[in-house]
Amino acid sequence: MFFHNSPHSFRRNRRTMLRQGLATAGGLALATSPFARLVAREAQAAGLKLGVLLYSLRGFTADQALKYAKELGFVEVEFYSGMFPLNSSDEAIRTMVAQVKELGLAISAHGVNGFTKDDAANRKIFDFAKKAGIKNISAAPTPDSFDSLNALVKEYDIRIAIHNHGPSDRFNRVVDVLRAIEGSDPRIGACADLGHFIRSGEKPVEVIRSLAGRLYGIHLKDFAEMKENTRGVILCMGHLDCVAVFYALLQAKFPSDGALSLEYEENEKNPIADMRECFAVAQSALKKVGAS
Repeated sequence: MFFHNSPHSFRRNRRTMLRQGLATAGGLALATSPFARLVAREAQAAGLKLGVLLYSLRGFTADQALKYAKELGFVEVEFYSGMFPLNSSDEAIRTMVAQVKELGLAISAHGVNGFTKDDAANRKIFDFAKKAGIKNISAAPTPDSFDSLNALVKEYDIRIAIHNHGPSDRFNRVVDVLRAIEGSDPRIGACADLGHFIRSGEKPVEVIRSLAGRLYGIHLKDFAEMKENTRGVILCMGHLDCVAVFYALLQAKFPSDGALSLEYEENEKNPIADMRECFAVAQSALKKVGAS
């Protein structure tokens, strides 16, 4: 397309085409269009950073998992309690934070952590996160926990990101998450496990659009079929389109300090080759949108 209009028309057309491009489900057509450089600049400004959920490396020690995360090319890690316990001493927290930093990594999130109406127990998790410098807590809260959580996110300025676990979970579908956070502090939002949403029969791009503005975490994984009992697969070998997902995240203004974590649950004892393949797919998609 060529522009022969006034500067005002050019700016209007530029905005219109960018919006249309970001809404393109496939994403690949935009990546090769005349507007690719424009979208790339927008993506770069958004700062999408690819991290890894360390549960993917649960067959290793924390030290080994961190080294593999670095070796594979990730820039952030999302911890779980099996590798970074919530009851860690202050010294253990300082040691882990220093170890992560020494490897050139950053901690994006911690979870999935349960929350109930027990405010004292909830506060201990927030204390841990504050000491570790963690901004996002992926969570599985009970309905009676929200009074406590609303007060704690305000006090600590730390986000709660509700995680879905598929068809048998309280937060099976995106509407369940939206209902749960309605009326809550804006720091209470979602960690969208795109793989589990696939198992729930929901399309990842539509999930992201629905949660725009309250989306603080992504678990990037794929499944072979859109049903409860299925198998995990390499990214983009099932029902996940990474390019479309990343464009949707840009359109949703996913925060630069959110947690974008690749997760791979298969082959627990030796997942490295598969994870390397998943990373390559995700990194290629990031490059297509100019966000790497």
